[in-house]
Amino acid sequence: MRLIRVSLAQVNPTVGDIGANLEKVKSGIAEAADLGSDLVVFPELMLTGYPPEDLLLRPDFIEENLNALQALVDFTRGKDILVVVGFVDRTDDIHNAAAIIHNGRLVDAYHKVFLPNYGVFDDKRYFMPGERFPVYLFRGIRIGVNICEDIWHPDGPLYYQSLFGDAELVVNMNASPYHLGKWSQRETMLSTRASDNGVFVVYLNSVGGQDELVFDGGSLVFGPRGELVARAPMFQEGIFTVDIDTTLVMRQRVHDTRRREQKTRRAASCSVETVKVDSGELREKGKPLCFMAEPPSCPEEEVWKALIAGTSDYMRKNGFKSAVIGLSGGIDSALVSVIAADALGRENVLCLFMPSRYTSRESREDATALSGSLGVRLIEIPIDNLFQAYLDCLAEHLPSGEPGVTEENIQARIRGNILMAFSNRFGHLVLTTGNKSELSTGYATLYGDLSGGFAPLKDVPKTMVYRLARFRNSLGPVIPERMFTKPPSAELKPNQTDQDTLPPYETLDPILQLYIEEDASPAEIIGRGFDPETVRKVIRMVDSSEYKRRQAPPGIKITQRAFGRDRRMPITNGFGRG
Repeated sequence: MRLIRVSLAQVNPTVGDIGANLEKVKSGIAEAADLGSDLVVFPELMLTGYPPEDLLLRPDFIEENLNALQALVDFTRGKDILVVVGFVDRTDDIHNAAAIIHNGRLVDAYHKVFLPNYGVFDDKRYFMPGERFPVYLFRGIRIGVNICEDIWHPDGPLYYQSLFGDAELVVNMNASPYHLGKWSQRETMLSTRASDNGVFVVYLNSVGGQDELVFDGGSLVFGPRGELVARAPMFQEGIFTVDIDTTLVMRQRVHDTRRREQKTRRAASCSVETVKVDSGELREKGKPLCFMAEPPSCPEEEVWKALIAGTSDYMRKNGFKSAVIGLSGGIDSALVSVIAADALGRENVLCLFMPSRYTSRESREDATALSGSLGVRLIEIPIDNLFQAYLDCLAEHLPSGEPGVTEENIQARIRGNILMAFSNRFGHLVLTTGNKSELSTGYATLYGDLSGGFAPLKDVPKTMVYRLARFRNSLGPVIPERMFTKPPSAELKPNQTDQDTLPPYETLDPILQLYIEEDASPAEIIGRGFDPETVRKVIRMVDSSEYKRRQAPPGIKITQRAFGRDRRMPITNGFGRG
């Protein structure tokens, strides 16, 4: 056997905190070296954090990142381990790059070839693509290195590195954002790349939250037959180490006649540079190392972990230690309160119950029960006197008659003001409680329940809210049963329910998914069997609410197409209004 020991540094960098990111890399190298690793790999743009966005336009930011790289090169002097780490390289332009470092020497810098420019990605806005597909000869092993999007292309760098550079092991470093079910898509793709090219694929992913994105880790190793060799846990930071027997590559390739044909047919037009790292030999290994975590047991488990990771990191990385939440007695605010308690610790969560004349006895009981079972502090602040003062103040200026949406929204805005007062005085971050179904349709009040600093449920449809609440209760019951069964209501007028304004969520959410995430036309949605008038009403609500969404706080992306970074629609938009 020819065993190479590889450490996958599945770590959580912070965008812009180059010094702290450098220390994480140094710590990871030391841990990998103690394990006897030959190679340690860090995420895409590890030194800067990902995505650095317009920080990349600042020369001083690029310079500091290059200084950190030099400090890292110096740190490796005397350390007989190959280090692959993401940074921003600068030539006549800037590049999303991987530094290949060994024993105090910057051996090479690989430049990312395929620059994604869709969804949440803006690589073409900042970077110049690479043009080289080098292979690194290290201790007799031929190693290819590429970055994230590069591996999603069947005819990309991995193809050239393995076929024309005879790479036995290809490292792909990532900062790949999470959405529901993406881990399974990755595994299918990576298995295909490994088997098609008869090569070991080491896929290293970042972990942690950055604004609206969450990186889920779940780093992987696949063998030359497409077999899963190792899987790291999702949403967990750590150094995960595996021994890879590269003799399996030759065994697989001698049986692959397609490879010989492709190599002969295209050899004249394709050349891959071999970069020699050292002339040493692989060290003897002790007991073989490996890791194999189980995948998520259900969609609710992975979404739950994403919400906890995203909320925790947004708070921590922005310097907030505590949160304040308006607890209404409904399922949304209950779920946000539980997310906050799990992410921050119950001692760091304050809930405000702010009843008006329309608040039900059941809501008070459920809010009290939830806070008690969760162990968070609950303060009750009645708002009816404030509400009446508003009505009295506006009486001579607003038309008389039955109270309507104006009066309903006043209550929401009073509550938003109170939450912000606690935030200002005590430094709590206000967590808003609205979900994706409400945000999509504009069923939310500007400067009221949309007020706050972070929205954990921003990309979570209402039907998923219920599923997540059930899942969390399966881990330990904290959410009262009545919250699952009573009709959802904003309680801003007598006997109000959400379905006074919206279709049932079981109908609404599939329509929203088709329209928002799949870009289906009204005719296509109606063709799926939905009531035409319901479809037209929902689409009108979505289209007319873009201005509200632009003023909503950031929240965690969990679907394939979230508002903000993914779905970017013009506010002023006459298309489809007829």
